[in-house]
Amino acid sequence: MTSATTMTTVLPAQHRERLMALAREVSFEAGTRLFEEGRRADRFWIVRTGTVALDLHVPGRRRAVIETLGHGELIGWSWHYPPYLWQLGAEAMSPVRAYEFDAAPVRAMCEEDPEFGRAIAFWVGLVVAQRLHSSRVRLLDLYAPYGSGGLG
Repeated sequence: MTSATTMTTVLPAQHRERLMALAREVSFEAGTRLFEEGRRADRFWIVRTGTVALDLHVPGRRRAVIETLGHGELIGWSWHYPPYLWQLGAEAMSPVRAYEFDAAPVRAMCEEDPEFGRAIAFWVGLVVAQRLHSSRVRLLDLYAPYGSGGLG
C-alpha cells in the first residue's frame, strides 16, 4: 500500500481523532493469524510496528501472499461492507503492535455523522481499490503464463 492511502494522509485530523478515541492497543506474535477469508469481519487494525501479510486461499496450493502491510496501514476493509466477511486472510510476519477497532461502534459513528462516514468510506474505498489492484498484479505474477507484464 502506498502512503497515499494511510489514515494520516486521507482522514482529516478531526476524524482521525474521533476514530482513534475508539482504538485499543494490541500485539500479535509472528505467525499469528489475524483473520481467515470467509469468516466474520468484526474488527480492523492500523499497524503501529511490524508487518502483516494479506493472503488469498488458492485451492490445491498454499496461500498466495497478495500484499505486505506495515506502519500506518489499514488491516482489513471487509468490516465496512455487508455481508461483513473477510475477503482475504492475514498473518503477522513479525511481531506486530497495532491499534484495534471494534467495527460496530465505528459503523455506528459513520451513520450518526455523515461527514465522518463519508471520510471513512473514502479512506476505506481507496484501500479496497489499491488492494484489488495489488491482488490482480500478484495473481497474474503467480499464475499467468507471462506474469503481469509489468502493468502498474
